[in-house]
Amino acid sequence: MTTPLHVERRLPGGFLADSLRADARAGLTAVPKSLPPKWFYDGAGSELFEKITGLPEYYPTRAEREILYETAGQIAALSGAGTLVELGSGSSEKTRLLIDALRSAGTLATYVPVDVSEPALVTAAQALIGEYPGLEVRAVVSDFEHQLGLPARDADGAPRLVAFLGSTIGNLLPSPRAAFLARVRASLAEGDSLLLGTDLVKDPAVLLAAYDDAAGVTAAFNKNVLAVLNTELGADFDLDAFEHVAAWDAEQEWIEMRLRAATAQTVHVPGIELTARFTDGEEMRTEVSAKFRRESVTAELAAAGFALREWWTDSEGRFGLSLSVPA
Repeated sequence: MTTPLHVERRLPGGFLADSLRADARAGLTAVPKSLPPKWFYDGAGSELFEKITGLPEYYPTRAEREILYETAGQIAALSGAGTLVELGSGSSEKTRLLIDALRSAGTLATYVPVDVSEPALVTAAQALIGEYPGLEVRAVVSDFEHQLGLPARDADGAPRLVAFLGSTIGNLLPSPRAAFLARVRASLAEGDSLLLGTDLVKDPAVLLAAYDDAAGVTAAFNKNVLAVLNTELGADFDLDAFEHVAAWDAEQEWIEMRLRAATAQTVHVPGIELTARFTDGEEMRTEVSAKFRRESVTAELAAAGFALREWWTDSEGRFGLSLSVPA
């Protein structure tokens, strides 16, 4: 017998539309211009990202899945989680390894996927309810950069395991990243755990290939942010007039994705009553993807009030998965 799906909406009415307008205005008038990567993910963008995860050049998804396949049982035993919370859950594909392990351990009662996209959230949650009879699924519609969406502990006081996978943490700049980790720590109690996925520093050629694949899927994904502005704000971006750029910043140890104007151009964005001008060759940053080392992950977690309990990597040392507890 399947349990009903509970959906909790923590975003005020019009939140996403207001956020997009604010981000577009701020980013298109900044010097240099920039747009947050969360606006890649409309329906088309989500489909493109799913294609990216299967590309031969894009190792992070496979590497993290390898770690979870090998360690899910250990994670279940160490966390003893009665509630699994996943921030930025998306399709929840890799999470099934954790759900299987926690159910096998006999502790898991509730899964809480948290995502900003309600349609994607509901689709994934309904699929899980069908696959796992008796599992309570409480979907939370929230933007984890503003509201984490973490539920309170159940009445039985069972520990919670918060999973933040895919190295999404790397899309946050250092200061917002520190603030985010501090908010997570403030929301956890003794006995709770944080499972964090972090892509690791490696040969820049490997990194650049992962963000500039031969088939051009990542380029289409990058340009999709312009399509979102066209659809939602009535902008007239010509996607063919921009080129995809991936660059490695050795000092900051992150990949930057940018869009480069192929010619000087003027773009109208009536949804925010803005005219944006691009010079020939001007670049607009659309994503930062920080890469980490074990010592930097440990230090950032410690600064937020966590103690690293376990650290795992895949067989090639490309990706790190850490389990931490409140210090």
